[in-house]
Amino acid sequence: MTTSIGTPGRPSAAGPGSTGPVGYSLPLSPTGESAMLTPPPWHFSGEVIMVDYRVAPDAARRFLPPGLEPGADPGAAAAVFATWQWCSADGAELTDPGHCQFGEFLILLSCEFEGRPMARAPYAWVDQAVPMMRGWVQGMPKQFGVVHQSWPITVGKAGSRLAPGGRFDGALTVNGRRVVEASVTVERSTDQRPALHDVPLAHTLMFPEWVPSGDGPRPKLVASEVSDVEFSPIWTGSGDLTFFAGLGDDFQALAPLETVAGHVFSYGETLHGGRLLSDYSVSNGISHDHGGPSAEDPFHS
Repeated sequence: MTTSIGTPGRPSAAGPGSTGPVGYSLPLSPTGESAMLTPPPWHFSGEVIMVDYRVAPDAARRFLPPGLEPGADPGAAAAVFATWQWCSADGAELTDPGHCQFGEFLILLSCEFEGRPMARAPYAWVDQAVPMMRGWVQGMPKQFGVVHQSWPITVGKAGSRLAPGGRFDGALTVNGRRVVEASVTVERSTDQRPALHDVPLAHTLMFPEWVPSGDGPRPKLVASEVSDVEFSPIWTGSGDLTFFAGLGDDFQALAPLETVAGHVFSYGETLHGGRLLSDYSVSNGISHDHGGPSAEDPFHS
């Protein structure tokens, strides 16, 4: 791929020697401005409802690809609801709230890469097309769902405030079926970050083969590089989490055995791109990038 310039300041890709349409992603167009994705960096600001819970360690282990091992606490998991606002480096998307806002739900599993604590997201859902596509580019297994959550209020009575006794809820609906519900009742404010929201995420970058090559898909284990990570004060308390039938036995295997705690907080970061952890496609097995992800790489959307 060669690089050309589409929208001012936004590089886009075209075939070697191409004088035709360009774009960072499909759809291509004469200037590149029609591309579904802009190139990173991408900025994110979000409101998070998170429930720490426990799964069967053997079930979690079956979701870890080669290169990842169970963490020091192999049954640790988290369910995360978030409402996000995002923009590219130039902030252009912020003038269109329908484009720059989305809801998300994902599961996190505790794991390690070469002894370093990480988290794995075996499932994720979003309610807009752009973040779903962006997730596939990162290796995040995003699917389409309907995500709802409550948020803290500062005036009036139509909701809870960030104060002892405040309750915050989230719900995920997939294909018309309610499949996850979560609730957090906060008790106190803390500066201690939730463990699985403060470690790098390891994803599998893979696209099915459309043009047969005889080698099959070539997955890679990757992490993302972020900066400018910010947490608000974190409100912590009790959490409830329920999985309903409808998504199959694999998903149900990650249903909670017990809940541990709940958290409500705001979070921000800038996502710059990806880093290779392991390349499964090399001829002699798994190739490792011992540099690892950047030091400040706790999360991304």
